[in-house]
Amino acid sequence: MAFFIASSPHAHNKRSTPDVMKWVAICALPGLAAQSYFFGWGSIIQLVFAIFIALAMEAGVMLLRKRPPLSAIRDNSALVTAWLLAVSIPPLSPWWIIVIGLFFAIVIAKHLYGGIGQNLFNPAMVAYVVLLISFPVQMTSWIAPHQLSQDPISFLDSLSLIFTNFNLDGMSLQQVRAGIDGVTMATPLDAFKTALHSGNTVYEALKQPQFDGLAGIGWEWVNIAYLLGGLIMIRQKIISWHIPVSFLAGLFITSALFMLVSPGETASPTIHLLSGATMLGAFFIATDPVSASTTVKGRLIYGFFIGFMVFIIRSFGGFPDGVAFSVLLANMCVPMIDYYTKPRTYGH
Repeated sequence: MAFFIASSPHAHNKRSTPDVMKWVAICALPGLAAQSYFFGWGSIIQLVFAIFIALAMEAGVMLLRKRPPLSAIRDNSALVTAWLLAVSIPPLSPWWIIVIGLFFAIVIAKHLYGGIGQNLFNPAMVAYVVLLISFPVQMTSWIAPHQLSQDPISFLDSLSLIFTNFNLDGMSLQQVRAGIDGVTMATPLDAFKTALHSGNTVYEALKQPQFDGLAGIGWEWVNIAYLLGGLIMIRQKIISWHIPVSFLAGLFITSALFMLVSPGETASPTIHLLSGATMLGAFFIATDPVSASTTVKGRLIYGFFIGFMVFIIRSFGGFPDGVAFSVLLANMCVPMIDYYTKPRTYGH
């Protein structure tokens, strides 16, 4: 009999790693469908391309490490990393954004620390932050949802824009985003934040065309779709409820308190919960079993801290959404959180 030594977390789960990762991808399908419905074919094209690049990089690194590549590919961890990064970036980002991002996610953030189970930070979020800081224009070039778009972008146009930066009519991405009126459409969180910094009231900010409903056209349904997928994961015991619930509670409580203290100066809890990457972050990113806290109390603290930091970065930071930065900051705090929340030894 062989004795295998593996790194934490040592979770008692009858499911194998490939099975868990497969379920994560399956439960992310509703969110992907919603994104594709409101923002076009770009997300699906990015996802297919990202999976191909991620598997190739995973195999290449394993060969360089003189280890069997098929075992690493079959655990589906590279697939999930590619999935999370592909749905986090703007749908029509140039192809090299995915390549650079996955290099940092798989080669640097994952295998430089020893591979799956030994990375300190969430690989997809490391890639996202590197891309956002290095290429802010490409990483903030979101297109308007199809309800506000004057000319929906076809599959072939999306493919051409991603790989050539021009559509079939020769228009660049910025021209496509601007449309015939020459005005580009910002995301709800970005539009709301910019409006407040420009001296507008919350009521005036919500009069913008991006807002029509609970938290922004398209984005609220994307978040509801990821919420549905997250609940399925909890029901299937793929993840525990502690991190998602504490994440959402931290974001809700903090935004509600600030709204009571400074009414008219911050977004409502509804906007924070149903806009941006809130539900994707709560159920699919923050729950990474390797980089998250491993104790029950620690998970509650870990999730609440992320929710709190998401509000702080969104409201007072330089970026419209703060999920990636908040998750990485919480990853840094995991050793301390686990140290002070470890269960007491029986009899002590």
